[in-house]
Amino acid sequence: MFKVVVIGGSGLLGRALNDELARHDGWQIVTTAFSRPSRQMVALDVRDSLAVERFIEHVKPDAVVIAAAERRPDVCERDPALARALNVDAVRTIARAANRHGAWTLSISTDYVFDGTHPPYRHDSTPAPLNAYGQSKLEGERALIETADRGCVLRLPLLYGPIVSWPESAVTSLVPAIAASAASDGQTATMDAWAIRYPTFTPDVAVVIRQMLERHARGETISGIVQWSGDEPMSKYEIAVRLAAALQLNAHLTPQRSPTDSTPRPHNCHLASTRLEEFGIGRRTPFDMAIGQVLAAFPWRGPTTSN
Repeated sequence: MFKVVVIGGSGLLGRALNDELARHDGWQIVTTAFSRPSRQMVALDVRDSLAVERFIEHVKPDAVVIAAAERRPDVCERDPALARALNVDAVRTIARAANRHGAWTLSISTDYVFDGTHPPYRHDSTPAPLNAYGQSKLEGERALIETADRGCVLRLPLLYGPIVSWPESAVTSLVPAIAASAASDGQTATMDAWAIRYPTFTPDVAVVIRQMLERHARGETISGIVQWSGDEPMSKYEIAVRLAAALQLNAHLTPQRSPTDSTPRPHNCHLASTRLEEFGIGRRTPFDMAIGQVLAAFPWRGPTTSN
C-alpha cells in the first residue's frame, strides 16, 4: 500500500490536500497537525526534531508532503527565529527522517523568493527575496534539496480555498472590510492596487500534488524545483471588486496605487508553471467560479456574527 504523510494537514492547503487524497483508493494517508489537531490527525510539533524522527520511523511513509510553515510575512519580519524554526529547520529535520526510509519529500515554498521586478519567473530563475518570509522559504528550499535524495520543492503564489475563518487566506480576509464599506454611508475600504498577485485555488493545488504523488508511486519521481500558479493577474483591489460582485454588495472601494505595507513585498512574482505542464500536470479553476464555491460554503452573515 502506498503511504503518504501530510505534515500540517489542518491548514488551508493541508485540508484541501487531505480531501483530494482521501478519494484515492489504495492509498493510506496519515496527517499531522499542531494548532488544530483532530481525532483523524496526529498531533505533531515540527519544531521537535526527536518527535518528528519518531513519527516518521513509526509510519515509514513512501512520500511526505510538508504543508506546515509560517506564511505571514509580518510575523516572519518580527520573529525571524520562529520563521527559521518552521520554514528551514523543520524542513531539514523532516527531509532527513524521510530520507532514511527512502521516502520522497515534497516541500511547499512561495513566489516571495523573488523580488518581483522581472516576471514571469521560471523554476531556475535566480531568487532574490525582499523580506524575512521569502528569505526563510528560500533557505528552506535549500535545506530540502541538500538533505533529501529525491526531494522536490513546489513554489506557490497567493492561495485561497475553503476556509474556517475569513483571515485564513489573504483573499477572503478582505471580506469584512468590503462588507463594512457596503453597510456604511461614508466609509470606504482602501485596497492595494500596486502589487500584482495570481490567486490560486487550493483544491487545484491538491490535484497538482496528487498527480505528482501518482507519478512517484509508479516510479516517475519529480525532483528539484517546480512551480504552480493561477493564470489570472489581479491586485487586491481587483480581487475586492470581484468579491463584492460575488457577494452582491455595493461596496465603496478605493485603490491605493503605491505600496504601503511596513514589510516590503514584491510587485509581480508571476510563477511560470511550464515544468509541471510539460509533465501533463495541472488544473485551474476560474477565479469567479472558485470564489463562488468558497463563499457559498462560508457565507457572509454580517459583522455581528462570529465565525
